[in-house]
Amino acid sequence: MLKKLALIFTVLPLSFQAEARGIDLKLADEMAEFTYLTESSTFGYGGADVGLGVMFTEDDDVQFSGQIMISGNPAGNNKAYQYGVGGKIMLTTIDAADDEIGALAIGGQFRYVVPSATPIAIVAAGYFAPGITSFSGADQYLEFRVAFEMEVTPSARAYVGYRNAEYEFENGGEFEIDDNLHLGIKFDF
Repeated sequence: MLKKLALIFTVLPLSFQAEARGIDLKLADEMAEFTYLTESSTFGYGGADVGLGVMFTEDDDVQFSGQIMISGNPAGNNKAYQYGVGGKIMLTTIDAADDEIGALAIGGQFRYVVPSATPIAIVAAGYFAPGITSFSGADQYLEFRVAFEMEVTPSARAYVGYRNAEYEFENGGEFEIDDNLHLGIKFDF
């Protein structure tokens, strides 16, 4: 299954008219995640943010993910609010159970830029996958994230956030891949 996923993550970026955009690095006490970010001009007027990532946990669990988020400002002239909708596919290897599970989730994002001399923002995002789009024994996936971002330079943002991401199994158990406060940086290039 991991070989199939590696092939998908190799071919998927080539199928979009994408430009290099940046990287996102999240670190917590029990987790590290690296995401390569691109922007695709093939989706509508504003394009879409496309990310390919890998997360490692202290328990040797690994999650590969691919995500797409189309976002923009609502009608009107208020640039402080930004909304987004998108999707995310995950494949997770659980080391203790020697098992692989995954899900295809839909999600949304809200970002509020606080008017100030130093650009800061509050971000909330969530993803949900019901049983029909969860596979390999997973019955549901739920992820929720909040963060406080600060622009350090025009091409770098630092943030502090919290994320809870967990799978529920068909047999009634659950697996929490992340439930941590984290520090992160995003570099745009």
